[in-house]
Amino acid sequence: MGVDFDQPPVVRVSAEDRLDPDDWPMTIPAVAQVVREGLDLAAGVTFLVGENGSGKSTLVEAIAVAYGLSPEGGSAQGQHATRSSESPLHGALRLQRGIGAGRWGFFLRAETMHGWYTYLEQNPRGPNAPPDSRFHEMSHGESFLDVLRTRFDSPGLYCLDEPEAALSFSSSLGLISVLDRVVREGGQVLCATHSPVLAAMPGATILEVGEWGLRRTTWAELELVQHWRRYLDDPQRYLRHVLD
Repeated sequence: MGVDFDQPPVVRVSAEDRLDPDDWPMTIPAVAQVVREGLDLAAGVTFLVGENGSGKSTLVEAIAVAYGLSPEGGSAQGQHATRSSESPLHGALRLQRGIGAGRWGFFLRAETMHGWYTYLEQNPRGPNAPPDSRFHEMSHGESFLDVLRTRFDSPGLYCLDEPEAALSFSSSLGLISVLDRVVREGGQVLCATHSPVLAAMPGATILEVGEWGLRRTTWAELELVQHWRRYLDDPQRYLRHVLD
């Protein structure tokens, strides 16, 4: 058999070092499952969908850092840092790289992007490169869209942590268009999200994250989607439990 040279940037995630099972983040079922069993990453787009605290962002962060990206966002070329808050998980992970795949990567992390914008201002591109946009002068959503336009442009691994935090409904649809282009050009995407809009992207792999760990599912079967459908049908069904 010949060697498959048409592989995504990351084929499989596994753990070489064992973390203390009683310490965080090993107390999170999804993290413990990945450390115990590993995780095969499909080509194209993979969404991790789950409640706050389920471990989806912890996994995306650890895989991004293990790939060589800054835990606070950006590419492998820009290792800015302010206050270290990442888990030790990345140090235990080993990534099986795809043969012949692109090595570029970018980590878009909603909560730390403003720090990355400041880093860019303090470390401008070289004289032969186009200048960066003035991100701090844009709205949160506008700056995200400009990052998508200017940085999601090469084959590689793109990790996103809850990008919908800055995006309107129409901008979320625009993000789906960007991710589709990235995949068609040879990129691979791993995205943690709460957005039923993003998770509906055709052809995406959906992993639901929760007390069970990780399980592959479909958009229609997601608890997130079912809750949103019921809420939009009858908001009072939910609100009467949280309002006097």
